[in-house]
Amino acid sequence: MVSFLSVVHDRLYAWYQANGRHDLPWRQTDDAYRIYLSEIMLQQTQVKTVLERFYFPFLKRFETLQSVAEAPLDDVLKAWEGLGYYTRAKNLHHTALTCQGVLPKTPEELGGLKGIGKSTAHAICAFAYRQALPILDANVKRVLCRYFALHVKNENVLWQKAWELLDTKRPFEYNQAMMDLGSMVCTSKNPTCNACPMKLTCQGKTNPESYPQSVKKPKIPIKKRFASVVIQEGKLGLIQRKERLLHGLWGFVQTDKKPEGRFLGIVRHTYSHFKLELEVFQPRYCGKALDGWFDEEAIASLALSTVDKKILRCWRSMMMKSIISNTD
Repeated sequence: MVSFLSVVHDRLYAWYQANGRHDLPWRQTDDAYRIYLSEIMLQQTQVKTVLERFYFPFLKRFETLQSVAEAPLDDVLKAWEGLGYYTRAKNLHHTALTCQGVLPKTPEELGGLKGIGKSTAHAICAFAYRQALPILDANVKRVLCRYFALHVKNENVLWQKAWELLDTKRPFEYNQAMMDLGSMVCTSKNPTCNACPMKLTCQGKTNPESYPQSVKKPKIPIKKRFASVVIQEGKLGLIQRKERLLHGLWGFVQTDKKPEGRFLGIVRHTYSHFKLELEVFQPRYCGKALDGWFDEEAIASLALSTVDKKILRCWRSMMMKSIISNTD
């Protein structure tokens, strides 16, 4: 007798076979490191961005997890430059050192490594080792909420439902199909329920956008600060950041107090929880200790955050205007 769940799975696989993103490189390997790398890159970044700009260059520089372990953190941060959320890169480096370049093969051991949560641990085990474990990324959460008509995204309830629906015989295909379904059909806005292979048994199909109920996001605050481009004998003074947000990256001094000096312009940058607005100055002196002096060629080899690159462009733009003005 064919079970109800096997029918759901068969319909899901038929859809996935015809529509799934089978060509994604991390789906064409059982290398745990490459799968782990894709998982952490994709945590805060779109697939298209990771695929086109970061995944392959990073692997070219660090072919194995052992090569990450053997590299200085500065080199890993430099390779991660532009991807943002640099804690991911620091955690990757820490994990590589902790496990000596070889990832463990159980979700419990993986979950004990820095930066690897339960869903990421399950994903590595399901995709690299074909272990029968469900995953719970944002897309899968949305599918489960609608399929079971859950108004609230309760983590414990979602894990329970994820286990209920899991195909223990084909965990790789099942999890990939669920992610693609959430990304391509069961989207947060305007889901195409008629194209969904699970529509016959979906409890939330009559009003899908009600599941889960949207939570009003707080207004993003704007922080206003000052940045100082300090120059000495043709070199720029930088600090290596100690604060959690951009820890380990090089950049220009930021303060809450307005420095005395030449105004260069305004730089704006948006983080996940706040917006930053910086008035950039070239001060006569800097009251804060600097960690190094670098010419522009040397700066190009350092790991700088996006906001510090904007500050550098602001300074370059003002210098170019000064040169043009002096030649007129």
